[in-house]
Amino acid sequence: MLKWLRWVLLGITLAVVAAGYALWQVQQSFAKPLAIEQTTEFEVAAGQSGYQVLNTLGRNGWYKADGLLADYSSQILLKLHPELARIKTGWYELTPGQSLLDVMRLLVDGKQKQFSVTLVEGGNLREWLAQLRETVGITAEVESPQALAKALGIEQDNPEGWFFPSTYQFTKGYSDLRLFKRAHKTLQAHLERVWSERDPELPLKSPYELLILASIIEKETALDSERDWVAAVFVNRLNKGMRLQTDPTVIYGLGERYQGDITRAHLHEKTAYNTYRIDGLPPTPISSVSLASLEAAAHPADVDYLYFVANNKGGHTFSKNLADHNKAVREYLRTRK
Repeated sequence: MLKWLRWVLLGITLAVVAAGYALWQVQQSFAKPLAIEQTTEFEVAAGQSGYQVLNTLGRNGWYKADGLLADYSSQILLKLHPELARIKTGWYELTPGQSLLDVMRLLVDGKQKQFSVTLVEGGNLREWLAQLRETVGITAEVESPQALAKALGIEQDNPEGWFFPSTYQFTKGYSDLRLFKRAHKTLQAHLERVWSERDPELPLKSPYELLILASIIEKETALDSERDWVAAVFVNRLNKGMRLQTDPTVIYGLGERYQGDITRAHLHEKTAYNTYRIDGLPPTPISSVSLASLEAAAHPADVDYLYFVANNKGGHTFSKNLADHNKAVREYLRTRK
């Protein structure tokens, strides 16, 4: 009887040890790096459970448990770590070296793969819409500039200039409308502050006129050192009742008809944006604006310049009268390559 009991106890002990060892093997496999050789995108679809995700990782060959209890590894993992069942929908980036525990914690934290897009300073809305349609991770919702203006409550039918150029982070499936909403809020905040701090003698009636002027400055120069001088030229012209006569407004008015060169006919064509033919500012901004151009429009330099022309050195030559300007133009033409 005692001998039989000893054998029973020994059998139970061995079974417990074997089960413990099998459990230990499975637990060890949870901490082993997955069989991923390069960074890989992984989607957790809406409604997927923790068990389903674990099964997908296994089917993809990225994870394989060891030992007698390998077939029950998913159940064991979620029993030992019930918090790992609370995964979040989205797109994630799995990298070499991550373990099964690392991946499941990533999915629980909802730390999705981040995408980014840069809306460049001086870009226009037509260019940005086309860019976002080709941007990986972005879902296109905006059908037209007019639809965008309506969706965001922008007063103008043409919402050009109302979006701040910057680099924006987003997750896969993010809509272009949501991104434009962020860019619009950022622009509004900058414009409100800059307008409130503007020089009091500016010949501008509203923040929107400041935005229009800033867009012209943006397209005329890429040099921060020149922006307030360019601003001064246009402010001085507005104060004197002179037309702005700036080529970027002509180009914007031509739209897709512009093929890289401005002709004499273009300068004589009367469009709403041709500042050789209209008085004052054009009806809308002609591009996005940087903060530097907004600041320059609000605080032009205290100079008497009325003209400027490119100097073939990356900057411009500024003049106070037409005679000096014509001389600078001749020098530009002489040294142009």
